[in-house]
Amino acid sequence: MTMKLLPYIAFAVAAAPAFAEEKRQMDAHEHGVGQMNIAIEDSKVVIELHAPGADIVGFEYPAESIEDRTKIEAAVAMLAKPLDLFVFPAATGCSVVEATSELEGGEHHDHEDHDDEHGHDDHEHDEDHAHEEGHDENDEHDDHDEHASGHTEFHAEYELNCTNLDASGEIAFDYFKTFPNAKELEIQVISKDGATAVEVERDTPTLALKDLL
Repeated sequence: MTMKLLPYIAFAVAAAPAFAEEKRQMDAHEHGVGQMNIAIEDSKVVIELHAPGADIVGFEYPAESIEDRTKIEAAVAMLAKPLDLFVFPAATGCSVVEATSELEGGEHHDHEDHDDEHGHDDHEHDEDHAHEEGHDENDEHDDHDEHASGHTEFHAEYELNCTNLDASGEIAFDYFKTFPNAKELEIQVISKDGATAVEVERDTPTLALKDLL
């Protein structure tokens, strides 16, 4: 991921101190609930999306099977098409300038592979020094369990150019059609008029353009 868009959103949120506490509360990991930041400046719309792995592919453990990997690859590809997920009215003239998506939090799978490569040597070493290093081994085991229990999360960033954001109408959140496990998006909007928070739910998957400005 290029991460070129994130500083813009971070700056916008930092510019609204009263909104920062609410942002921290919304960042808590909850199945069915994703977070979205939207920053608007003139015709530029920058969006950042965070969604639990369970919302997008139905699981949060590191992908090990071919089927799991295929689901993740397909999800990453779908998340890279923002205007298919968040459908702006044609009158806004929105187009994609940049879009990136990825899965975060699955790095500990590589760590497990690393342990397997050296497992035989470690076993022999533990037999020779069981009493001396038993405590360290337990600490490492605890650290590994804690790391392996982490949640995976999908992260996407978009930059749109919209020639007429003042157009009337609603954004249709086809995101919920694409990802059946997703139930809600908690959205933070930063514009020239300040910061506001809105929620879009599966039962009412639309957002009025006026709520962005």
